[in-house]
Amino acid sequence: MIYTGKNNEYLHIETIVQDNCIILKEQIPESLMILWFTSDNNSITIDNIEFKANKSTIIFLTEFHKLEINKINEVQLIRFNRAFFCIANHDSEVGCKGILFFGASQVPAFMIPPEELEKFTILLRMFEMELDSKDNLQLEMLEVMLKRFLILCTRIYKEQKQIPNFKQLDMIREFNYLVEKHFKSYHRLADYATLMNKSSKTLSNYFSKVSDKTPHQLIQERIMLEARRTLIYTDLSIKEITYEIGFEDIQTFSRFFKNNEGVSPSEFREKSVMGKIVNT
Repeated sequence: MIYTGKNNEYLHIETIVQDNCIILKEQIPESLMILWFTSDNNSITIDNIEFKANKSTIIFLTEFHKLEINKINEVQLIRFNRAFFCIANHDSEVGCKGILFFGASQVPAFMIPPEELEKFTILLRMFEMELDSKDNLQLEMLEVMLKRFLILCTRIYKEQKQIPNFKQLDMIREFNYLVEKHFKSYHRLADYATLMNKSSKTLSNYFSKVSDKTPHQLIQERIMLEARRTLIYTDLSIKEITYEIGFEDIQTFSRFFKNNEGVSPSEFREKSVMGKIVNT
């Protein structure tokens, strides 16, 4: 079931099984995706890492993730774009820059506790009923229900991951979001510190309190993720990839890649088999 608004608002709610799982690979500009697995023994690959998902697992993906389908038994898809639920008009914790989408360097996921499952089931049913409505209040109702769904998810995610509730998390969410937007142009911590009106030292201090990774590491990891994706999933030459992700010359890119991956870009590509490499 799909809702489209007058200003390009987009919401898609669908039960996905193996026969229609190609829907998950549709490219929707500026979209965010929630996968709620309602059966056991599902398998997907996100950015070349395989995830086994059982019943009641929820995974949150952005437009920047590379998703491959291995096996889908049943999953509920909730996909929306920024026009539907934009950043500016919603609280940071449950908005598009919230912890469910940009609060961590890993793919956010959690298991719905049995005692909370009924809330999610009822809310999904309300979504479906509202998508059948056709009046001028429909958009507002759907936005309210999506926000309620994200609030439920945020509470559970924070509790299960033991995420502290203090100001530094806002800084990390903002940093992760800016890295996602600008990593091809900005490779230095100082660049992001300038965008955030902070010093590099301040950012580093914030991260040391709530993360086991430095902001510099996160920038490098995002660049490397894009480099691996492009090497695996495209036919671009090494030279073209060099410029695509913001390096000035092949030598600099190759040295950066080998320092992080242990092999050169060409060697990495040669080891790729059918879009995947063996993770060691």
